[in-house]
Formats: sequence, structure tokens, C-alpha cells
Amino acid sequence: MPSRKFADGEVVRGRWPGSSLYYEVEILSHDSNSQLYNVKYKDGTELELKESDIKKPFGNSINRYNGEPELIERNDMPHKHTQEKFHLSQESSYIPTQYSLRGRREEIKLKEVESKEEIVVTKRPALLRTSEVTATQSKDLEFGGVPGVFLIMLGLPAFLFLLLLMCKQKEPSLLNFPPPLPALGDLWETRVFGAYLLWFLLQALFHLLPIGKVVEGTPLTDGRRLKYRLNGFYAFILTSALVGACFFWNVELYYVYRHFLQFAFAAVVFATGLSVYLYARALKAPQDELSPASSGNAIYDFFIGRELNPRIGTFDLKYFCELRPGLIGWVVINLVMLLAEMKEQNRALPSLAMILVNSFQLLYVVDALWNEEALLTTMDIIHDGFGFMLAFGDLVWVPFIYSFQAFYLVSHPNELSWPMASLIIALKLCGFVIFRCANSQKNAFRKNPADPRLAHLKTIHTSTGKNLLVSGWWGFVRHPNYLGDLIMALAWSLPCGFNHILPYFYVVYFTILLVHREARDEQHCRKKYGLAWEKYCQRVPYRIVPYIY
Repeated sequence: MPSRKFADGEVVRGRWPGSSLYYEVEILSHDSNSQLYNVKYKDGTELELKESDIKKPFGNSINRYNGEPELIERNDMPHKHTQEKFHLSQESSYIPTQYSLRGRREEIKLKEVESKEEIVVTKRPALLRTSEVTATQSKDLEFGGVPGVFLIMLGLPAFLFLLLLMCKQKEPSLLNFPPPLPALGDLWETRVFGAYLLWFLLQALFHLLPIGKVVEGTPLTDGRRLKYRLNGFYAFILTSALVGACFFWNVELYYVYRHFLQFAFAAVVFATGLSVYLYARALKAPQDELSPASSGNAIYDFFIGRELNPRIGTFDLKYFCELRPGLIGWVVINLVMLLAEMKEQNRALPSLAMILVNSFQLLYVVDALWNEEALLTTMDIIHDGFGFMLAFGDLVWVPFIYSFQAFYLVSHPNELSWPMASLIIALKLCGFVIFRCANSQKNAFRKNPADPRLAHLKTIHTSTGKNLLVSGWWGFVRHPNYLGDLIMALAWSLPCGFNHILPYFYVVYFTILLVHREARDEQHCRKKYGLAWEKYCQRVPYRIVPYIY
């Protein structure tokens, strides 16, 4: 087997594909079969290069193996290696390491030592064609590539309506599949679309109110940090007051249940229109504002999102849609289903099962809005662009699928005993404690890694200068927050009983979603941390469920 010339963690110069330009890169890993090196550029781009496209740095530089500095030039210290303790999760693994992108005159002067055809720079020139950049990003398309995302975009809306139609049947079963399908014209109602649009604009107005603190997001590739106003919880309070006013004024909220399919269709139309707008505006976006996940393929970028942080002035469209219209709308829809159950089943009070579903999911939403700042370090914000995937998920899937248990109970009542309810409540609290404590520990590390209260936690150092946490909640399994999420999802479904699998669709779907997210995280972290990641996996062998997975 041929010996390798460069070690993991070594900082060298790598040729940019299709050009004679060389940039400072870090060796992440080496494939002994293909003899290719996986390297990372200063802006976070990861590529595979041949050994012939890699050169030693000029003069003395930094040669790090597994994160330990071996040789440091006295007059050129590129970074301050702060001991930043870093929890490992799907969200955080995509936070890019900060680099200085200033040109280095010393390297430019020394370029005459090399071949005249070689150009040595440390900042990527703006004249590089966009196609050269996007072509390198499209080598590993997720979700099955272009055919996969095309089928997802066609299949998700159809699947949504099939679920809702089956849920409205008195005896949903495979024998009655498919359910009677309404005409397309029956799904569209202008008044309903106007109501949905009004809801979206109302939440946008609440978001623009000058209340709540302003914080900075994670650093972008050019070093900038966007500002975000955290007022989601205040928007929820204002929405609750508005719903209370509707009760006082005898507004018929039951209208939402009677036109639930029309509201779902209005959300699909709106999300699709928003996705078209997002893709069209992203065509004019500068290269440094594009998402790391974008590929250059029109269909794939329409789905995954081409622009990372689309903004109208200071109004961040992706950040707003992540928590506001869909998440708060989910709570309102649950309340509507509670009222519909009382009306449909002639009850003076809602059932215990409906109260549990509403309470459990209300707690989940309030917790998300109260801890809104944690959203800024998730993969959705720092890695994925804003396209059909997030627009449909935020505005359609969340409010109309996550409320599925409440919708099911309206037509399929389940009388729950208090002993069974007590067990379900205990299960919910167990999941919530795991979910909240794990996320709180994660956020504490991000805010202040030097916090004395966290000094007892053990870490593994990596060649990126960051540490992988291997104790506490994040030493229990690699994704303890996912474990808590899954336990809570099961607790949401149990009040619906065991007469049908339909109310457990969310548990099945959510399990698949989290396993897929964990696989994405595994792939990125293995490339990013190399041998340190292998050591981490040995220390924390279970991914989500202890002793099982």
C-alpha cells in the first residue's frame, strides 16, 4: 500500500479544482483505496484532492496532527486556540471553524519561488465562476439526489391529504383505501386562503414588534454574524390573547375544522409560491450568501434551498418561518380540535385523551419558543438553505401533521382511564426531562465553554481546535435530545388508544426523520474530525437509544 505524504490535521496548500490557484487547507482524512485526501478550505468547503494537487506550505507553518501543534512559526500565529468545549449533536456539528480571510503578503512575495503558472492566495477570488464552486458541492447530493427530491416534492402533498382523508373515515383500514378523493376544485376556497394569508401576515407583524432581545447568530463564511430578535414567546402570548378575544366575540373557530382540508391546501399553495419566490431571488444572490447545501442543479436547489439567509431588509424569512406561523398554528389547530370534539361528540367537557394531547404539545411548543435562541445553531439555520424542504415542512407539515393525534380523536374518541393517563404523563415527563436537560447542557457549552459548573465534563480534542464532549448527557448517547424527542412523540400518541395505527404515524415518521438526521451528522463529522471522531465513537458507541441503536 502506498505511503501517505500528508498527515491528518496538517495545514498545507491545496489546488482549487479547475484552476492553478492554491489555498491554505487542512487535511481531514485520507482514503487508502482511492489515494484521495479530504481537505477543508478556510471558508468551510470540503473537497477531495489528489496528492499531486497538494503542496507543503511556504516556510514554517502549523503542522497539527490530531489537534496537537507540532511546529508554530513565531511571527505568524494564525489562530488563538481557545479551549472551546463542544457538544456533539446534529445541530452543532455544522458550525464552521472561524478563519481569518485576510491576504498574506508574505505568501504573495514568495510565489516567485514556485512555478510561474502557480498563483498563491489565501482568499478565494471573486472572479472564480459560480459553476466551479457549485460543481464541487454537488458530488454528494442527499435525499436520493435530483430524482429523490423530485419524488418527495410530488409525494409529500399527496401523502398529507391521504392521511387526513383516511383520518376522517369512521373505519379507516386498508380495505377502505384509498379514501374517497375530493375534486381539486373542492380543495380551493378563496376565503380560506385569505384567512391563511392573514394568519401569516399577523405572525409577521408580531415578529416585527420591537420587543425581545437581539442576539447574533453563528459566524458566516465571511466572518459576519447576522442579528436576530427573539420575541417568539411574546408572539405566542399575543396570539393567545387574540384567540381569547375570538371566544369573547363568539368567533366560530369550528370553521377551521370544517374546512381543514381547504386550509391544508391553502398552506401547500402558499408554501409552493414562497419556494418559487425564494429560488428566483436566490438566482441573483452573491456567491458568499448561498447555502453550503446548494448544488447548482435547479431542481435540487429549489428543494434544499439555494440562499442560506434570505432577508427582506432585516426580516429573515427562514428564521421567521421556522418557529412562528407553523409552530404557533399547531397549538391553535389543537385547540380547534378540542372544541370540535366537544361539538361532534356532544360533550360538555373535552375527553381526558384530548386534554393530554393538547397539554403535551402545548408544553413542547412553549419550550421551543422560550428557548428560541437555540434555533440559531441548528442545521436548518447554519447549513440548509431556505427552499421547498423547509417552507413545506414549517408551514404545512408541522401544523397539519403534528396536530394529527388531536384531529384523529375528533372522529375516533378514546376513553382513557386515570391509571393509564398517569403512566402516559410519567412517560411524557421522562422524555421532556431528557430533552430539556440535554439541550440546556448543549446551550451552556455554546454560550460559555469555560463555565466552572461544566469543568467536570470530559472531552476529546480534535484537529479543528474544538472538543467533542464525552460525558454528561452527551456521553450517554450521541444524541440524547433525539431520545427525549422520541419518548415524547410516543407519549403524544398513546392517548389515542390502540384501535388503529394512524395516530402512531407521527412516531414512525419522526423515528425515520431522526435516524436520517443522525446519519447526515455521522457522515459530516467523520469527514470533519477524522481520527478524533473514531475515538469519540468508541467512547460513546450508541447513537440515539442506549444498547439498541
